[in-house]
Amino acid sequence: MAVNPGDLYANALEGGSTLQARDSDGTLRVLPLDMWIQDASGADARLVARAVGPVLDVGCGPGRHVHALAARGVIAVGVDVNPAALQFARARGATVLEVSIFDRIPGAGEWRTALLLDGNIGIGGAPAALLARIASLLSADGQIIVEVDPPGVGLEVIRMRLEDEQHESHWFDWARVGADALKAPAREAGLRVAHSWEDDGRWFAVLEARA
Repeated sequence: MAVNPGDLYANALEGGSTLQARDSDGTLRVLPLDMWIQDASGADARLVARAVGPVLDVGCGPGRHVHALAARGVIAVGVDVNPAALQFARARGATVLEVSIFDRIPGAGEWRTALLLDGNIGIGGAPAALLARIASLLSADGQIIVEVDPPGVGLEVIRMRLEDEQHESHWFDWARVGADALKAPAREAGLRVAHSWEDDGRWFAVLEARA
């Protein structure tokens, strides 16, 4: 029987099982849980140095970016809907809220940076709507730092499910956005790609409000 994706994610965080994402075409990818639960290093450490506080981390998971920002003296709050991930984040001292990005978010209009990392631009399979929602929470000079797929991936909405050694989740919508396909959803959300870069094989971009 298919289970809730959030339950599989929570079980993997708590029990150390291998968690994989399967696309409807059969493509299978192992999710990097080890990276998510460790402290920020490498590309992540260099990325948080670009963030100007206060920072809102959307889909913060176990909270490594919020924790790293707090260690730098930057005000940061993470939001996520998975209680197990937030418990992990709080245990490492991160300030987090159990709330969807589409619910009421405190400090609307005052966040100077929003983080949308670890593939979270795919949430809900509607990247333009997600970016527009985040943009509505930013200050006038705010920015979104987003992680995307490598160039050539394009922009596609897929059906996905999570799997571990014993269970599989029900299917849900997810989006994949390549670095060279980000301009379209950004423009639809009233944003522009200010710059982009590659670091340790991962691709990132800074989005700002269009003039």
